[in-house]
Amino acid sequence: MASFQIHEGLISPADWCPSPNFGARPAGEEGEVSLLVIHNISLPPGEFGGGYVQSFFQNRLDSSHHPYFRDIAQLQVSSHLLIERDGRLTQFVNFNDRAWHAGRSCYQGRDECNDYAVGIELEGTDRMPYTGQQYEVLTAVTRALIRYYPALNAGRITGHEFIAPGRKTDPGPAFRWQRLFAGLAKKEDVL
Repeated sequence: MASFQIHEGLISPADWCPSPNFGARPAGEEGEVSLLVIHNISLPPGEFGGGYVQSFFQNRLDSSHHPYFRDIAQLQVSSHLLIERDGRLTQFVNFNDRAWHAGRSCYQGRDECNDYAVGIELEGTDRMPYTGQQYEVLTAVTRALIRYYPALNAGRITGHEFIAPGRKTDPGPAFRWQRLFAGLAKKEDVL
């Protein structure tokens, strides 16, 4: 299984593709990540690759490349990480900063999940199975986050659909939660 390390809010190994769409966490939340939110994304919808997600999170999406892009090119959003279909990992926002991934949201009675959460995008759709490489990287990244942030644990992992019900549906029924939790429960290999 892959191994990742976090130092000063950056994970390695990962590609660094900085997004301008972030802000400081509110007073009292700095460095205190206590929730992991799993999302999915594909641009255009149902298509993978092409670097469009990276361009989107950097506010550089060319709206002439696809009709769908005209509807979203003006949005300013981001996530901390993207795990592509082949397991490639890209970081857009330092974990110690607030990425703009959850929007209006609530977890266990606490609003504004962006303030205290890390957002991970899986390249995919609600109904298409995610790849083995994605589960492997997601599990290893989650382990690294849990080691680095004391307030985060396997009981504080959720999907966008659960913190913004009625508004969001990801990661959707194709995501195998039991696969992630079974992977987290396995004894780690020596890192």
